[in-house]
Amino acid sequence: MAVRRGTMAAMSFDTEITTGDDGSLTGPFRAPAQMLADQEYGGHASVHDDAEAAKLGLAGAPIEGPTHFSQFDALAVEQWGQSWFEQGCISSHFFNMVVDGEEVQATLTPTGERTATIGAVKRDGTPVLAGTATLGDAPTELDERRQRGLQDPGELFIVDQLEIGMTSDPVTVTMGFDSHNGKLYPFTLRQKLDKITESSSWYEAAASGGDSPWGSPIVPTEMLSVLAHQAGAHFPVRGPAVGLFIDLEVRFVDGPVFVDQPYEVVHTLVGIGQSRAVESYWTESTVTHADSGVHAATVLLHQGVFKASYADYPA
Repeated sequence: MAVRRGTMAAMSFDTEITTGDDGSLTGPFRAPAQMLADQEYGGHASVHDDAEAAKLGLAGAPIEGPTHFSQFDALAVEQWGQSWFEQGCISSHFFNMVVDGEEVQATLTPTGERTATIGAVKRDGTPVLAGTATLGDAPTELDERRQRGLQDPGELFIVDQLEIGMTSDPVTVTMGFDSHNGKLYPFTLRQKLDKITESSSWYEAAASGGDSPWGSPIVPTEMLSVLAHQAGAHFPVRGPAVGLFIDLEVRFVDGPVFVDQPYEVVHTLVGIGQSRAVESYWTESTVTHADSGVHAATVLLHQGVFKASYADYPA
């Protein structure tokens, strides 16, 4: 095994990366920061609030799943260079929640020229997430899982008003360094960059020492779900109830996504389901340049709503 730091294509990241005999790339353990304690939707606190988490029997308020994607950005750039932010796709199923203070380690294992598997674990080996990292239109972790959302979910009580094919009206959003992202994401990009697990000079403006090869600072992969859902709820889900992320895929189609660039976002409902504990739905969000119409990225989110958190759920 070999250890390297910020080599070759990954010079924008100051990350110590270990290379395995199988070509796998593993980053250091990181302690991601909890930044959603003040999150609010539907007029109430979210699962990221300690009190709400305790009501659901959770060990603590979980850190938002996309936060872990930044640890994979450093590994993917080491593997594929700047192409990662132009046509990369991270596709992930979340297994276990991470609370503030816990450490997570990420590994990317190449399986082909444009494909790799990914995984993240806690210090004790507990799996956090698993999935794929790919370039272009290669198959992803969520391809098969998404198909399950097209099956009959049975009787529903929280997402029963949803129908596959529902589409939201377009909304124009911009992510600036110091602009707020609404009640769903009560922090700015600058505040996120101050605590991000893997910092990069590509995220910074030239005046602050940034050296983005595209000439403008780019938005980290973990913040694309924030950009896509900045404007809040879009489909009729009954509440108040507490939700969580189950699966998430972020795909750069013609990237990167830039700071201070206006984008038009449209959401389409592409799946509905349920398990013992949650009812859930899949939303595909397209992110296009507001000026040119270029399709920059797509965010596929599978989110669940805890049945136990909905007061009117049948006993």
